[in-house]
Amino acid sequence: MRPEGPVIRVSRRTPAGTRPPPSWRCSRESALAHRLFDGLEGIEIGGSAHNPFGLKTRNVDYTDDMTTEFKLEEERNCGRSLPVDIVAPGDRLPLPDESVDFVVSSHVLEHFFDPIGALQEWYRVVRPSGCIFTIVPHKERTFDRDRPRTTLAELVDRHQGRVKMAEGVDLHTHHSVWITEDAVELVRHLGWKLVAVQDRDDKVGNGFTFVVQKV
Repeated sequence: MRPEGPVIRVSRRTPAGTRPPPSWRCSRESALAHRLFDGLEGIEIGGSAHNPFGLKTRNVDYTDDMTTEFKLEEERNCGRSLPVDIVAPGDRLPLPDESVDFVVSSHVLEHFFDPIGALQEWYRVVRPSGCIFTIVPHKERTFDRDRPRTTLAELVDRHQGRVKMAEGVDLHTHHSVWITEDAVELVRHLGWKLVAVQDRDDKVGNGFTFVVQKV
C-alpha cells in the first residue's frame, strides 16, 4: 500500500523479514519499508548484502566489480555480496521517466556531492504516487558527530555549480552531514510531499529515515 495523508512519525519497532545467523553481522530489514513496498517493484541505490531491505528491487551501483573494498566488506560481514543489476552512477540512472514504484537507499545519499541532483534523479524515475525511501546517517550517532552540519544553502550552491568538489577528495567520503530536521528542510525546499519520518531508523539504527511521495 502506498502512503497517503499527513507526515507519519514512526517509532522504532521490530522489523519483518528473515534474520541472518547470529554469526553474521547483518542489519535488520525495515518494517516501515516492508509496510510501504511489499508487492511493488523498485530499485535500490548502492545496495549491500549486510544491509538488506528484503524487497523486490534491482540493485544499482557504479561498478559490478565484486572485488572492491565494499563488496569484500559484504563478504566479511554476512558471507556473501549482493549482485549488481544495473551498472550506473546513482545520480544518472539509465531508466525511463516514471518507470519504477519506489527507490530505496540506506547510507548512500551522503556520498553524493550533489544530493539534490541525486534526489531529483530518483524522483524522475518514480511513478506518480510512488516513493523515495532514504536512510541517512545521523550526525550525532556516527563518526561525523564532530563535523559541522551541512546547510541547505550549501547544498543549493553545490547543485547550482557555485561550489565545486575539491580535487583529490575521496569520492566515497561523506560529503554531507545531517540531522533529521535538515532532511525535512531540504524536502520542503524542493516542494515535495513528505509522508514519513523516523528520527531513528528502524534498520541500522544510527541514522534517520525520510520518505517522499511523488504527486
